[in-house]
Amino acid sequence: MKSTRLLITLAIAFIMVGYFVWRSSVTPISPVKLVSFQEADVPPIIPESSEVDMRFHMLSAWQVNQIPKISQMDTPMGSENGALVYNAQSFWEMNDQRGGHHTGDDLNGIGGMNTDLGDPVYAAADGLVIYSGEPSPGWGKIIVLAHREHNDQPLQTMYAHLEQSKAPLGSLVARGEIIGTCGTANGNYPAHLHFEIRQSNGIEIGGGYLKRFLNHLDPQAVIASMHNPEAKGISPSLLKLANLSGPNPWTNPEIKGAEKFMELKNK
Repeated sequence: MKSTRLLITLAIAFIMVGYFVWRSSVTPISPVKLVSFQEADVPPIIPESSEVDMRFHMLSAWQVNQIPKISQMDTPMGSENGALVYNAQSFWEMNDQRGGHHTGDDLNGIGGMNTDLGDPVYAAADGLVIYSGEPSPGWGKIIVLAHREHNDQPLQTMYAHLEQSKAPLGSLVARGEIIGTCGTANGNYPAHLHFEIRQSNGIEIGGGYLKRFLNHLDPQAVIASMHNPEAKGISPSLLKLANLSGPNPWTNPEIKGAEKFMELKNK
């Protein structure tokens, strides 16, 4: 009888000691705070606006495979060699009013103000249209082209403040092809082209001014390193020669132009 009571007492004592040890080992957790339209521990849901946040949009393997390599890069406005255009605000120029460094070049026709409104904007290199839209009134219409350097490093060119966008999303465009027209971003600025070059695998519009350097490159320096025109003038685009540019590049044109494209590419 005494042994039974002793065993029961020890069991109760063991349970109580175990309970207090467990309680002391539990880390107190602060309540979850509301961080946006949903709580942090709730599974992600579609925003009420139903708009896609392009910062989290990465290219698929198929899209990456479609991105053409840069054979040459030209200026996106003016003549084939960039004449009749001036740079009103250069890359990384500090703008105290805007609170940061300029992330691209502001290209204008030599007449200034709105004399270049509606002037053609050209693709600086063979590329794949990975963004075509209007992320905000201040940006206006934007087109982003994806390219690959010869070492397969990703490169993007961005064309902003467009009056008209003429390059559908997902289409291949040839260097020198008109992809839009110079605009004012809904009347927010005098007409000009905000032109950027970035090293990136994803799609992020971002802002036109930054305090810290990220993945933006100097457009003038990049174009100068890849321009290399032939003695007789600007060399033609491989995509244009192979007739592979257009809104549906990988249907019928893929069949009829693939052999010609590879032949030109390997020369």
